Amino acid sequence: MLSSITFEFFQVGQSVIHRLDPRVKLLGTIGLILSNVLLPDGAWLAFALSWIVIFIFTRIAHLNYSFVFKRAFLVIPFVLVAFTVMFTLPGESLVDFRLFSWDLTITVPGFLRFVSIVIRSWLSIQAAILLTATTKFPDMAHGLRHLYVPLVLIAIISFMYRYLFVLREEAERLMQARAARSAALVGKNRPSLWWRAKNAGNMVGQLFLRSYERSDRVYNAMVARGFQGEFLTFTPHHMHAKDWAALAIMLLILAGIQISGQVHIL
Repeated sequence: MLSSITFEFFQVGQSVIHRLDPRVKLLGTIGLILSNVLLPDGAWLAFALSWIVIFIFTRIAHLNYSFVFKRAFLVIPFVLVAFTVMFTLPGESLVDFRLFSWDLTITVPGFLRFVSIVIRSWLSIQAAILLTATTKFPDMAHGLRHLYVPLVLIAIISFMYRYLFVLREEAERLMQARAARSAALVGKNRPSLWWRAKNAGNMVGQLFLRSYERSDRVYNAMVARGFQGEFLTFTPHHMHAKDWAALAIMLLILAGIQISGQVHIL
């Protein structure tokens, strides 16, 4: 059910992480993600240190680690499409097998690359969830503005976030209308997969048209109220000594992770 889907991860709290300037959290998260990307394949020690850092920050933020851990697995199905790298990267053979008329070989470098991609993605998603769980979206948008991200890009991201909820409600109304006008058929009388796919395609088209019309109305209403492409906030964001100290600590941690990435553990 769409009603069970939530796009809001923010958890109310008064921890040290919650009180940090959003610029520090944004830079720390982006830095950790880039650090994972730059690590060589099979840098198990560095991957473990990255996970420990995320775990410690999660505990400092007084969050239940299962909140971050479970949601991070949502990325795994999308990462599994990279499994072909196990067969295409040249190197020493690890496993040879035959699939139908194809002789396939999983190489050692290919297997290491695939596992490293999965771990990198999993750690990066955990870092992003930790960011969204400790930072309100308006504060993140304001932090991006202070980091000199183009205002047009910030406006696009802000609109996308704000109206995901509207799109969800619109989709729920379409599904309720379909259920109210259709009888539930089971067994042999159940509609074919092609019929259901065609019906779903029609609903997606209706959702697009409704969304487009609503966006036009919303934009005209905002322009009539003085909107000039920038979202304002009453929350002042100033970098204090604790924020600079946190940023320096994060840079040291990232440097340590990169150094540990040069240590190879078999």
